[in-house]
Amino acid sequence: MSAFAIVSFVVATATVAVLTRLWVRRLDVAKDAAEEYFSGGRALTWPVVAGSLLLTNLSTEQLVGLNGAVFGDGNLVAMAWEALAAVAMVVTALTFLPRYFRSGFTTTPAFLEECFDYRVRGVVSLLFLLGYVTVLAPVVLYTGSLALIGMFDLQLPLAVISTGVGLLGAGYAVFGGLKSVAVSDTINGVGLLVGGLAVPALALAELGEGSALGGLQALLRDHPERFVVLGGPESSVPWPTLLTGMMLIQLFYWSTNQVIVQRALGARTLADGQRGVLFAAGLKLLGPLMLCIPGLVALHLPGLELTANDQAYPAVVRRVLPDWSLGLFAAVLVGSILSSFNSALNSASTLFSLEFYQTYIDPQADDPSTVRAGQRFAIAVAIAAMALAPALANAGSIFAYLQKINGLYSVPIIAVFLAGLAWKRATAKGAIAGMAVGLGCYSFFTFGEPPGLHWLHGYAISFGASLVAIAIVSLLDRSGARGEAPRSVLEVTPEMAASWPLAGPVAISLCVVLGTVYALLTGLAA
Repeated sequence: MSAFAIVSFVVATATVAVLTRLWVRRLDVAKDAAEEYFSGGRALTWPVVAGSLLLTNLSTEQLVGLNGAVFGDGNLVAMAWEALAAVAMVVTALTFLPRYFRSGFTTTPAFLEECFDYRVRGVVSLLFLLGYVTVLAPVVLYTGSLALIGMFDLQLPLAVISTGVGLLGAGYAVFGGLKSVAVSDTINGVGLLVGGLAVPALALAELGEGSALGGLQALLRDHPERFVVLGGPESSVPWPTLLTGMMLIQLFYWSTNQVIVQRALGARTLADGQRGVLFAAGLKLLGPLMLCIPGLVALHLPGLELTANDQAYPAVVRRVLPDWSLGLFAAVLVGSILSSFNSALNSASTLFSLEFYQTYIDPQADDPSTVRAGQRFAIAVAIAAMALAPALANAGSIFAYLQKINGLYSVPIIAVFLAGLAWKRATAKGAIAGMAVGLGCYSFFTFGEPPGLHWLHGYAISFGASLVAIAIVSLLDRSGARGEAPRSVLEVTPEMAASWPLAGPVAISLCVVLGTVYALLTGLAA
């Protein structure tokens, strides 16, 4: 990178920090220190909720991984990972979020204590923590550092870059709390939308000899097969999996995952939370432009020398971005990495403090002590992630690794959440048995790799087996079904708990738009 690029990177990154500080100071401050730190004092407006959701989800593992999957498939089949998220977000806004918000839950596992008991809540909290420490946080640092090295030809060891990004992200999460994390996400999200959409536009212009529209027309004219969205048996996402494991993964991520739902739970009102979630769902429909089109264009740009699918996006960025913009785009990418990383740290500290520290370690702890415990735990998670990140260089396809490993804890969790939501007869013993069966079954299908069975189908079978175990054990269990009132609940007034009147119509509109997009692309590829 040139000296100008380095200076622009530093200035842009510092500007985000300053703007975050000024914005946070204008938000209401809760009297309760724990509520302020872990829930943002329930002061987040819907644009902040939307921006934080978008950037927490969108990071380099998707920019690199999904474009790499598109490049490998030779079509748009992999866009399902992004587009179908909108459906799960609709379910979150209309079904899960009202239940969480009106009950005053600070964490999603608190819902399980209401449905089952404190043991189920504790087990699920532990599964979340293990996933954040061993998978999410290290993968974000590794993929982010790898992308920065590849896109900007940095002559630094990966460990040095991942450590630097980790320290910066920890600063937001540890010392700022949820407000700082969410606000910085929103500011960086604007930059990511601008920069992220500029890359496919410039890539299409490169293909169309100066015209992005010309590049798109050339693809449609000469290679309509590239716009296939429903994959065959040999693709990375065969179309039947959209109706099985794919939707279950989306529901887990957007409806139960503490990292994601915590942003909506920090909203001022339920209406703000629903508007934020649905607005972010609308933006997710633009996601394939950033996460798929560059990989598609990379198939046709002459002179790209790629030895792996995941090199497609960095190669396109190096090819199409002008030198003067590299520093600014690097700042945008670092912002997306920081968002996912500091969100993982903030949610990990929230779960540890409210689910374990206040319950088992020091039940008499006051709010400042609980916050300090959460900060120390976040620092420990950051150090562990920085140590683990370089070791992922031997993990092969990092996007596939992330999705498959996540299933080890997401299969048991989504089964228990849906059983608790839909069936009042489900018991704590049934939930624990279901989690054990789901974990064991998923491990067999994913790592045993039965021939002819896609791992997403294995995910759905494991989910079904988990539900069957919950049902059988619950019916045999005579101890009762419902749990006690959960701990760590916040006061919610009727005004705060009122739903957004337009939530239903907007949700239906989003689903219609998604169906229309799939129908149009299928027609183009025919």
